[in-house]
Amino acid sequence: MTCIVQKFGGSSLSDVDKIMKVAGMIARAKKQGMDVAAVVSAMGKTTNQLVEMARSISPKPPRREMDMLLSTGERITMSLLCMALNEMGVQSVSLTGSQCGIITNHRHNDAQVIEVRPFRVLDELAEGKVVVVGGFQGVSYKRDITTLGRGGSDTTAVALAAALDAERCEIYSDVDGVYSADPSLVTDARHLPEVSYPVMQEMSAAGAKVLNAQAVQFAKEKQIAIYAGSTFDRRRETVVRKFQPGKVAGVQAVVSEAAITRVRISGDLALAGFKKALDFLEREQVPVKEIHAADIPADSDPSRVSFVVSSPDVYGWEAIRERLARQLGNAVRFDTHLGALSLIGEGLNRTNATLIEALELLERHDIAVAGITTTSFRISLLVPREKIDAGVRLCHGHWIAKMG
Repeated sequence: MTCIVQKFGGSSLSDVDKIMKVAGMIARAKKQGMDVAAVVSAMGKTTNQLVEMARSISPKPPRREMDMLLSTGERITMSLLCMALNEMGVQSVSLTGSQCGIITNHRHNDAQVIEVRPFRVLDELAEGKVVVVGGFQGVSYKRDITTLGRGGSDTTAVALAAALDAERCEIYSDVDGVYSADPSLVTDARHLPEVSYPVMQEMSAAGAKVLNAQAVQFAKEKQIAIYAGSTFDRRRETVVRKFQPGKVAGVQAVVSEAAITRVRISGDLALAGFKKALDFLEREQVPVKEIHAADIPADSDPSRVSFVVSSPDVYGWEAIRERLARQLGNAVRFDTHLGALSLIGEGLNRTNATLIEALELLERHDIAVAGITTTSFRISLLVPREKIDAGVRLCHGHWIAKMG
């Protein structure tokens, strides 16, 4: 029998009426002769509410206890959805991440899936049941409950699809797929019917909220096509899959991350300070990116090492930042006035033409660039946070909207 995995985001499950509609979708798929595993997020803004409750008690709540708290949101949803399915005459069973065999490393709040042992899921599917799985969570090899970070339910769905050898993985939310920019920011953003794995991964890592970057990486490794669409508007979708080389070239999307912190370390012992900072942040389980280091005399360039933290995604970041400042003293600086503007596309940096064009475009419109990072599929520019939105519209209009 054909097996599919369907994932439903929190906005698709925000109230009882929506839960009943989602149950109807699942029931229809089941009645078409498919084995269905459904992965669910917490209802609506439940996760945010739980985070705020924790922060009202502690500015830096223990990460292990945060995972215990946050994992409850998905358990509520999966139980209610199973009740709805059973009312429709569809046998179903709810399973937590640990019950369905999602094994992670021992990092809390942003754990990585290392193995999926879907024996219980397979047994329940073989009995004709729909299996409803709480997304965003797993269990570490030390048997602690862990969560997978922002958008982690996507990772749950793709990892489960790989383990079940599912025909497809469907990701449903409140948008009908992937766009060339955030439609709430750019009114003429284009719907993208197809996106390659690396482009989607770069978009996710650079701030796009449609799919989780770890989920896309998992899909790429296992060659699982992801179908992203709207729960209640099925007229179109975006398929994320492998592309043939040269199928698409140039800028395909403009993505931004408005709230970041750039950490700069200076002085003659900057590299030693950088290692100390990395060790500290690793213990605090704070991921860093966009690392730059230069062996330049301190009096020539006061910031010899820098890196970026996506600070809104880090629980207790303010307290962590203060502790890091105490450890490194005057050698460390925190830039909180910057945001990241990213151009994403296939073969974007085969030449320097796009980067030069971007710098000239921003300069003409008085948008100062404070840092540059490039990969094969991305050009990221650090610009003043208050000019991020204008920069996105400007770049989208220059490269994408003018395509006609």
